[in-house]
Amino acid sequence: MKITSTTTGLGIIGVAVLLFGTAVIADNRAAMGMDGPGMMMGGPQFDFAALDADKDGKISKDEMTAFRAARVAAADANADGKLSVEEIATMQIKAMEKATGTMAARMVERLDTDGDKMLSAAEMMDRPMPENMFDRVDTNQDGFIDQAEADAARTGMMEHGRGSKNGHKHGQMDHDDN
Repeated sequence: MKITSTTTGLGIIGVAVLLFGTAVIADNRAAMGMDGPGMMMGGPQFDFAALDADKDGKISKDEMTAFRAARVAAADANADGKLSVEEIATMQIKAMEKATGTMAARMVERLDTDGDKMLSAAEMMDRPMPENMFDRVDTNQDGFIDQAEADAARTGMMEHGRGSKNGHKHGQMDHDDN
């Protein structure tokens, strides 16, 4: 009986990590502007101060263009005026590392109950999780999560993370076809 409880507990933790991780990846991609036309701008959470080159409290189209050109130039490792797959990947990895570091710092800040600026296994286990998460993923209610159920949960979280209130996917913007 103890093995079943431990297995179930580990299964719940695994599913929580899987679902949380998938949502975080989708949110980070959108926050970094890696989905859609905002990619070279810096995404919806761009650094206003970096874009406002003349520090007048406003961003002009010229400032936006200059910022984007500087991002392309910085990513263009061989200075050929073009970005290869490798150069784009490197640019995105750097952005992801920055976002992941920020996310990790927030997580430690939120969950560090003993104030040591690190998370113990106990602090990680105590983090909030919806009570019915295991039951929601265990769609056939057999007390176990099989691969098909885990895949369906991951797909559902990814689809949920891509949608928005206005019906657009992350990174999409309204465009007039006229």
